[in-house]
Amino acid sequence: MTLAIFAPLLIAILIPFLSKWKHRIHTGWLILPVPLAIFIYFLQYVGADFQTATSTLSWVPSMDITFSFYLDGLSLLFALLISGIGTLVVLYSIYYLNHKERLGHFYTYLYIFMSSMLGVVLSDNVYALYTFWEFTSLSSFLLIGYWHFKERSRYGALKSMMITVFGGLSMLAGLIILTVVTETTSIQGMIEQSDVIVESAAFPFILVFLILGAFTKSAQFPFHIWLPDAMEAPTPVSAYLHSATMVKAGIYLIARFSPIFEGVPSFFIIVSIFGITTLAWASYMAVRQTDLKAILAFSTISQLGMIMAMLGFGTSAAIFAAVFHILNHATFKGSLFMIAGIIDHETGSRDIRKLGGLMTLMPISATLAIFGTFSMAGVPLPFLNGFYSKEMFFGATLELGGYTGSFVETLIIAIPWVAVIGSIFTFVYSMYLFFGTFRGKFDESAVPQKPHEAPLMMLLPPAILVLGVIIIGIFPNIFNYSLLTHSAAAIYGESVSKEIYFWHGFGWPLYMSMIVLGVGTLLFLTKKYWEKIYIVLPGKLSFNRVYDWMMKRLETSSEKITSFYMTGSLRHYMIMILVSIFAITGYYLWISDGVNFNFNDVAPITATEVIVAVIMAIAAIGTTMAKNRIAAILILGIVGYGLAILFVLYSAPDLALTQLIVETVTVVLFLLCFYHLPNLTKSEDTLTTKGTNLFVALGYGLLMMFIGISAYNTTFNEPISKFFIENTYKLGGGDNAVNVILVDFRGIDTLFEVAVLFSAALAIYAMIKLRKNKEAK
Repeated sequence: MTLAIFAPLLIAILIPFLSKWKHRIHTGWLILPVPLAIFIYFLQYVGADFQTATSTLSWVPSMDITFSFYLDGLSLLFALLISGIGTLVVLYSIYYLNHKERLGHFYTYLYIFMSSMLGVVLSDNVYALYTFWEFTSLSSFLLIGYWHFKERSRYGALKSMMITVFGGLSMLAGLIILTVVTETTSIQGMIEQSDVIVESAAFPFILVFLILGAFTKSAQFPFHIWLPDAMEAPTPVSAYLHSATMVKAGIYLIARFSPIFEGVPSFFIIVSIFGITTLAWASYMAVRQTDLKAILAFSTISQLGMIMAMLGFGTSAAIFAAVFHILNHATFKGSLFMIAGIIDHETGSRDIRKLGGLMTLMPISATLAIFGTFSMAGVPLPFLNGFYSKEMFFGATLELGGYTGSFVETLIIAIPWVAVIGSIFTFVYSMYLFFGTFRGKFDESAVPQKPHEAPLMMLLPPAILVLGVIIIGIFPNIFNYSLLTHSAAAIYGESVSKEIYFWHGFGWPLYMSMIVLGVGTLLFLTKKYWEKIYIVLPGKLSFNRVYDWMMKRLETSSEKITSFYMTGSLRHYMIMILVSIFAITGYYLWISDGVNFNFNDVAPITATEVIVAVIMAIAAIGTTMAKNRIAAILILGIVGYGLAILFVLYSAPDLALTQLIVETVTVVLFLLCFYHLPNLTKSEDTLTTKGTNLFVALGYGLLMMFIGISAYNTTFNEPISKFFIENTYKLGGGDNAVNVILVDFRGIDTLFEVAVLFSAALAIYAMIKLRKNKEAK
């Protein structure tokens, strides 16, 4: 299981090298077997006798942070969607993106995302979950901004990053509090302590922080604004991230932690209200759009709202309907995104006002679109899977109860009506999407290129998904007991068994479907007469305006703050740094009684040491008063050589030799740079400036003295020096303890120190090259 999760990430490392052959063979063909193999691996777990599986990879065991993976029905459903639709998306992208594109970048980002999503849905450790979660945000940012030369792509990528990362940090806060309350980092361990969590004083914060993380990721109202702008990404990205995987990460988060919140009224109220509001508002806004992918974006938001609302309901019927619709939505929405990409690819336009009459020119695409759009609309036909889960959703809205209070009772009454209103507009935008694109009169002059049917292999991925729509529609129980019941049980906390039927008899769910069908048809046929309502609602109101205003204010405020302290004066920078250190450290030393002056265990001070220290102090002061550059350099050297003498007096010859070498090299470098050093000028500083300099210097110097003496006299644990002395020869094989510590005991630290120096050298080399290039021009 661990290999299946990290396989796409490992392949992503090789993709830049594989893409070198893209002129001979498309990079997609070389890496297509990876998600297919992962899908086949997880497919073996599907069955009525499903058993949970675990896998653990140590990461930071001292902090109880491990890559511990847990496969149950819920994570299995998502793993199959991620790997299965991922396989189809890679196949689709082979024909959507030609070899002139930056295929190495595209597939690297895509496979990092695939691995991250698998990690999200399979992680049992909350910190591993968060790590993978943020990697999905990062990789989706790169994928959305793939065509970075487009301003709208950059805008959409940044918006998605800002909103989802905000939610991710909120989620992290909730996970940290959960860890503190339960004293475990295991999600399953937390679920076992659900009563402890609910009774905790921190429970409101846990609930809000986790919900914020889920709502931002799954584009719930009012955080939904990032998803339509994310449609600037290539269509394979939209079909994968924004219909089947990434946007469902928030759904997964709520589903995974639902057993903790079971029966909690605040959870039901918040998740149900925002879910049902998202359903209604997004479906209403979808009818307003003219871009095919924008219509599908708002429809995705709407469908996610419906799933989120069902998770908020918390009943067994609602939970089962939610997992069923997660599967159904992935099939018909993934196919529709691919069809939209095909239309854009073959006509050069996604503007529905310029399209129409494409059924005769693209009959296969039109046929696939019929099944996708009619299933999304919930049309009551036995070969459309969307109707089944929509009918179950209506039934779930009518079975709410168990909560008391006038507000909750009013909410329970209102939810079915809002569900019907949202579903009516779902029907309208579905019909608008299909008939506006494929029916009517075709105007060849309205599109950039003459349309024709897509290549067969490009049609294959959406055809497979449509086949899934039909198979589930005809045999609705085909995945019931082998997958769906296990998924629902993982959320609900106990066994959930529900037979799926096309005909449930006469009742309110059927009547609600008929209302949707009748009113939706009427609104679709009369759309041109009432669509001016959008001038009034939302009119000029837009959460995008709020986001843009906030970003503008953030940039303006950041610029003002930066201009305040970035004055270009080295003196100002040093004052701010040193005063901050002095104030913060001094304050905590004061309140914690950290100053500990105890000279009982201090070696006696000799006259030699006093003389050397006085000479060093005089030299340090003399450096600031020198009138000549060479004199200043030489006097500064006295301070360094004086320190080397002190090391000798304190029996530290290694440090003395090191100090001598460093000081000699420093003085030589200063002399080599002598020509470029500025001329010393007579100080014209005011008395205030000199007083500030003196205050900062004395304050910082005294602070270092206090810290040094207090650190010497304060022992929290047994000194580690004894261990080094005892094991230098035995474990390190050397007599010199300092050398063994640096090379063996602290070998990794030393390695990273060398890496830092190497990085600095590269930066210096780059600056020299830039300067030479600039001079050459």
